[in-house]
Amino acid sequence: MAPFERLEAWQLCHSLVVQVYRLTEGWPSQERFGLVSQVRRAAVSITTNIAEGSAKRGGREFRRFLDISLGSLAELTYLLRLAKDLGYLAPDAHAELEAMRDRAGVVTWRLYQAITAAPK
Repeated sequence: MAPFERLEAWQLCHSLVVQVYRLTEGWPSQERFGLVSQVRRAAVSITTNIAEGSAKRGGREFRRFLDISLGSLAELTYLLRLAKDLGYLAPDAHAELEAMRDRAGVVTWRLYQAITAAPK
């Protein structure tokens, strides 16, 4: 198991990515290179930045990557709302993803705060 896989933030975000991929499979084919791609890239960015940041030397670099992950979580929030408003994502599926995203965001934010508070 890679070190980043031990992080609860990464685990929650990874579960979110898997669910995003599953739910976007049924979206209209004309959105394959549009909204589907953008939603998936935002979701994957969350986990890849946690993984990459955890491999950096020092908390400052890790914080920078966690900051990017938090930005990608915010991007995903909007994209999921847009998908729901366009009718691509059912309200119950949207609520499920939002709950997962919210939990992942809280834990990622706490990791960011812990890294920030750690002695330099």
